[in-house]
Amino acid sequence: MDSPRGRIDLMKGLSDCVLLLDATVGAHFDRCLGCMACVTSCPSGVRYDVLIEAQRAKLEVGAPRAPLDRAFRELIFALFPYPNRLKALAVPLVVYAKSGLQQLVRRSGLLARLPPRLAQLETLTPNMQIGDLRAPLPEFTRAHVPHARGRVALVAGCVQRTFFPNVNAATIRVLAAEGYDVLVPPGQGCCGALSLHSGRLEEAKRFGRALINRFSREQVDAILINAAGCGSTLKEYGELFADEPALCEPAQAFAAKVRDINEFLAAIEPTAKRHPIAKRVAYHDACHLAHAQRIRAQPRALLCGIPQLELLEIPDGDMCCGSAGTYNLFEPEAAREIGVRKVDNVVSVKPDLLASANPGCTLQIQSILRQRGATLPAAHPIEILDASIAGRSLDSR
Repeated sequence: MDSPRGRIDLMKGLSDCVLLLDATVGAHFDRCLGCMACVTSCPSGVRYDVLIEAQRAKLEVGAPRAPLDRAFRELIFALFPYPNRLKALAVPLVVYAKSGLQQLVRRSGLLARLPPRLAQLETLTPNMQIGDLRAPLPEFTRAHVPHARGRVALVAGCVQRTFFPNVNAATIRVLAAEGYDVLVPPGQGCCGALSLHSGRLEEAKRFGRALINRFSREQVDAILINAAGCGSTLKEYGELFADEPALCEPAQAFAAKVRDINEFLAAIEPTAKRHPIAKRVAYHDACHLAHAQRIRAQPRALLCGIPQLELLEIPDGDMCCGSAGTYNLFEPEAAREIGVRKVDNVVSVKPDLLASANPGCTLQIQSILRQRGATLPAAHPIEILDASIAGRSLDSR
């Protein structure tokens, strides 16, 4: 019952009223990563992605959950889809890390005594600087050429803009260097990806409506995103709002313009000079980029266009790292087991750097590396490309 086929059988049983949605049945759906690898591999083209999202929406409404489980879920969704709340939390997290308290807690063995979900929240804490939290994104950046090739808008994300602000900054620099005017519409919030993938349908639609309305005021050639999980949701807006006549057409128009940053840059003729980066780089296929969006070749092509960079393929590279949106928060034991397998495969190729196009994946892999006492720098492909165009060391970004 923990296979895609088994879960589809459970869905049918629930639909035919021969099964009750009890805690046992619900647990089989909760244990699904939502990585969509089954969609890629299914010879019959079954849209398991649509089925599991619809089932999770029913689960969120009708599944029996323990009070602590439900409270923890409410805590996560009261925090992560709200960039301002995340930024407010990030300040004490930086103090916690820089004061030495974090190292003391981790060495003390205290985390092993905490409930697994709370311990997981601590272990996923990224390495941040106060300066990063203060740096705002410019609302408009002019192309670094006399005549712009086009005008694009950037979706800043939630976790991305808070925990990995340099990814957005690098995205803007690369686009400007390649001849594009870049807009970052102010006041934009969450895209709804985390909510949608966890069955919180109305919440996801609320976020989506606000984002569509905000971006509809801008005249742009493309809407760009640099987080894999967010990108797959943005491209589904046409389906998400198909039953809302007033929003159906704007949602379809929005979705038609959405491009992952790797997808967009790989489709244009590069004009900015690439400088050498002599590093061995292991590229990690984020599930919602490789399986949900079918974007595999593009980030590899961008990285291979950098002189002296050696691109390494990770064994079983298309298998999930265990992050899967909020999966590693709600199912930490299973997520760690999956993540350990991923980390073993990553380190087996002896890279100097890990390239990952999704913030959740980066947090998950780095967390497991830290727990092992190992280090491996990680960067989004756009950060690597940015360093190459600028002729700058990756260590100084």
